[in-house]
Amino acid sequence: MQETNYITIKSNKKQVVLGVSTILYVLMVGKNAQIHVSGGKVYETRMTFFELEEKLGEGFIKVNRGCIVSAMAIHDITDNVNLSNGESLVYTLRKKKQIIDQLHEKQKNMIHSFADEGIPQTEEEYRRHYSNFDNLPFAFTDIEMIFNEERHAVDWIFRYGNQALAKLEKLPLEQLIGSSFGSLFSNMDSKWLRGYERATLFGETLELIDYSPEIDTYLKVICFPTFKGHCGCILFDISEIKFTKNSSDAEKALLLYFGRMPE
Repeated sequence: MQETNYITIKSNKKQVVLGVSTILYVLMVGKNAQIHVSGGKVYETRMTFFELEEKLGEGFIKVNRGCIVSAMAIHDITDNVNLSNGESLVYTLRKKKQIIDQLHEKQKNMIHSFADEGIPQTEEEYRRHYSNFDNLPFAFTDIEMIFNEERHAVDWIFRYGNQALAKLEKLPLEQLIGSSFGSLFSNMDSKWLRGYERATLFGETLELIDYSPEIDTYLKVICFPTFKGHCGCILFDISEIKFTKNSSDAEKALLLYFGRMPE
C-alpha cells in the first residue's frame, strides 16, 4: 500500500481534503467511518474499512475490527491504546503483542525517517537561522527530541537558545546549547516530554502551563514543530505575565480561551 499525503472524502454533503498526518484514528459505525483529526474535529463519511486502510497507508495500525489508529498518535499501550492527546481507545486484547510489535516497528521506521535535509548541522548554522530571535524579550529555544527504541521521547537537546532562555534556565548559553536537558538537571521532570513529543511527531501547537521543579518556576510554554524531530518552545515565567483588560470583549475572550464558553 502506498501512503498518501492527503485523502479526499465526502462529509456532510461536502468534499473535504484531509492531511493524513492530521488523522489520529478512524472508528467504523455501521457503514460509516468517523475520522478523528488533530484539534478535536470528527468527519463522518461512507467508506469501507478496507478502503480506508488502503488510503491511509502503512502509518496506521488496526487495533480492532472497527478501529485503525495512527502509529504517530500512540503514546503507549497498556490496558488501552493511549494517544498523545490524552484519549484512550479499546483494542483486541488477545492481539496485544502483535499490535505492540507492529507499533514498535512503525515507530522505529518513523524515527529513522527523520532526514537531516534542511536542518542546521552546526551551532553557527542554528544561530544564523534563528538570528531574529536573539534579542527577543522572552525565552525561545529549538530542541531536538531524543527517542528510545519504543519511540517514547526521553530527553531533548538544546540546539538554539537566546539570552532570555539562559536567564530563565539560570545557566549560561554555552552550557545549554548542545546539552541534553537531563544532563543539566538531575531532577528532570518528564511531564514536559509528552507535549513536546506531540508537537514534534504530530505537528501540533500546544500550550503547557505547569511548575518546573528544575528552576523552581511556574512556566507557560508554547511548543510547535520546527524541523523534523525538533520543536520550538516559547517560554514565559508566569509571575512576570500581567493581564490587562482592554475592552468589554476581554472576559468573553478569556472564557473562550479556557474552554468555558456557554452552550
